[in-house]
Amino acid sequence: MLHAVGFTRADFSKPQIGVCAAWSEVTPCNMHLDTLSARASTGVSAAGGKPVAFGTITVSDGISMGTEGMKYSLVSREVIADSIETVTGAEGFDGLVAIGGCDKNMPAMVMAMARLNRPAVFVYGGTIMPGIWHGQPVDIVSVFEAVGQHAAGRLSDAELADLEQHACPGAGSCGGMYTANTMASAIEAMGLSLPNSSAQAAISPDKQADAERAGAAVVALVERNLRPRDILTRQAFENAITTVIALGGSTNAVLHLLAMAHSAHVKLSLDDFTRIGRRVPVLADLKPSGRYGMSELVRIGGITPLLKRLLDRGLLHGDAMTVTGRTLAENLKGVADYAPGQQVVVDFATPLKKDSHLVILRGNLAPDGAVAKISGKEGERFEGRARVFDREERALDAILAGRIKAGDVVVIRYEGPRGGPGMREMLAPTSAIMGRGLGNSVALVTDGRFSGGTHGFVVGHITPEAALGGPLALVKNGDRIVIDATERRVSLEVPARELAARRRAWKAPRARYTHGVLAKYARLVSSASTGAVTG
Repeated sequence: MLHAVGFTRADFSKPQIGVCAAWSEVTPCNMHLDTLSARASTGVSAAGGKPVAFGTITVSDGISMGTEGMKYSLVSREVIADSIETVTGAEGFDGLVAIGGCDKNMPAMVMAMARLNRPAVFVYGGTIMPGIWHGQPVDIVSVFEAVGQHAAGRLSDAELADLEQHACPGAGSCGGMYTANTMASAIEAMGLSLPNSSAQAAISPDKQADAERAGAAVVALVERNLRPRDILTRQAFENAITTVIALGGSTNAVLHLLAMAHSAHVKLSLDDFTRIGRRVPVLADLKPSGRYGMSELVRIGGITPLLKRLLDRGLLHGDAMTVTGRTLAENLKGVADYAPGQQVVVDFATPLKKDSHLVILRGNLAPDGAVAKISGKEGERFEGRARVFDREERALDAILAGRIKAGDVVVIRYEGPRGGPGMREMLAPTSAIMGRGLGNSVALVTDGRFSGGTHGFVVGHITPEAALGGPLALVKNGDRIVIDATERRVSLEVPARELAARRRAWKAPRARYTHGVLAKYARLVSSASTGAVTG
């Protein structure tokens, strides 16, 4: 059978390296990964290994956003991890190159690497370039926010359609410090990809060369018997958290790093994000809260100069091992700083925020924790009246119809890992809030999660989730909710006696899915506070 797929007799004495790419035409994030797979295979062959290419699925968050289809997004992370583990384990590959380019396939690939614990390197597919509309750079989030502008009468049908056609000019992952670029940067900081793999354009000679070098690197790792769990130490995860904070990265990093740590048998909790966040500032002025796209960070030198700054400041563990076979400090030795005059990454003396924008909140509304994204531009405290919705679509309809007013706290519940199921991202309603000009006067809380493109006063990952009888299930219209980032608290200002009465009257909703992958996921998935993992 192996002769039939191209093996020669000589190939049987070589290490077999699986080369897995999440290629598809489902989304621009992954449409070019077949070419990177071919280059990785070339690198494996040149280094004396035998590449065996295979594929895995991906889904498009952006295309499914705001629909029932989005419920499959987080589920796909588990499916992808399971599929890579299954193929690699069944075929007995000696090593693995995993090539991903979208929000869920990247953490999924690391989860599979950690479970298998065979020499492996991750390759990021790279960022999309910005679109240009009316002379200004735009991206996918520009379109979501334009929907709110259209609803407010500030954008015509023709203008919205024209923006849609210009926002995504080609291959690559969404172009701000959204979840894809966040996770790529985190994986590089952890040591599982080659230096600056996270900060390259999808269509570029640098990205092609990165894939080829990764193929050769895996063969070297096999020879050294250096495995993912030798690299994925607690120090590596702390390096990832530090890097995500400095870049102003996505809230999804919390969920995915917890899941990846679980697969690597590393103890990591929400409290680690708080502990590290107290001492790490936000330094990168990147979208969605900042001014620049990922392509601008690529242009000034990527993330390695930032990592060098963090290392020199004592904020990274320099002795952490990486897939180069050298430590992080050794990889960064000799890396030059950013050129004077660039404005994408600021100095420690003038941080965009002196501590983390990822704030772990607790309180009577989230006893097991919640994740807020507080850039500082929204303020650090919000108090308002609850407007309660049991589905994302109902909330979005109310926002677009102008029924949400300044001072409201939009509550979207029964959208958690089990209740949704699938913990949908809320980019559509948060973007509609921004588009209608309510970003500083309306908050949103949910047991679902947010896209990396979300900004504004938002709190997600509320646990326990509503479907399990968490306090979010007890909120009524008009209740006062307080979000305080300084005190790290999210509270429902309702007397305990009243909440107890509501709890006695509460009944769990019927499961929305009773068969198929969503039903299976709902039966198996853990809390968002532990990464929403299934195994």
